[in-house]
Amino acid sequence: MPPSISRFIACFCLVFCRMMSDYVVETTDDKINEFIVDFHGPKESYYEGGVWKIRVKLPDTYPYNSPSIRFINKIFHPNINELTGGVCLDVIKQSWSPMFDLFNVFEVFLPQLLLYPNPSHPLNRDAARLMIKEPKQYEQKVKEYCERYAKQETVTTENDDEEEDISDEDVSDVESVSSEEDDDSAGRADP
Repeated sequence: MPPSISRFIACFCLVFCRMMSDYVVETTDDKINEFIVDFHGPKESYYEGGVWKIRVKLPDTYPYNSPSIRFINKIFHPNINELTGGVCLDVIKQSWSPMFDLFNVFEVFLPQLLLYPNPSHPLNRDAARLMIKEPKQYEQKVKEYCERYAKQETVTTENDDEEEDISDEDVSDVESVSSEEDDDSAGRADP
């Protein structure tokens, strides 16, 4: 797709996101195909009341190829890498279709991911293990992370000061962890 069409699509997506009243959208470094969206945890979930900054990067081939989605502030969830913010969500990478758009990502896919985690395919093994074996402790830890890392005032101040430089090569759109790997593998982080 020619860059001019891609820029038009990116601009359209940005305007579309800004039209969605529940979202704050800001571009990053004046790049029209890269922006940050404030995403609120779904109601009636452990994540309710939390606000996450989500980095969205549209490829030149968008909407034919999926956007890159990454949580900037920490979240405790089996299918989200705690260190990189990478998301394991099949529909964003493997099942993506040009029929989907950013509205689907923020109104359907991400809320569904937070409402219905899949501990059998974890990116965060600690969260998956806790969710399966100690559901009350899992709920408590999710709420602790929301309080510590995802309150509106925390998101605005902390993340502006400590924006991490993680390249696209370090964060894949969809990450996976083999269930056969040793339970003591690296990649765990303390809150």
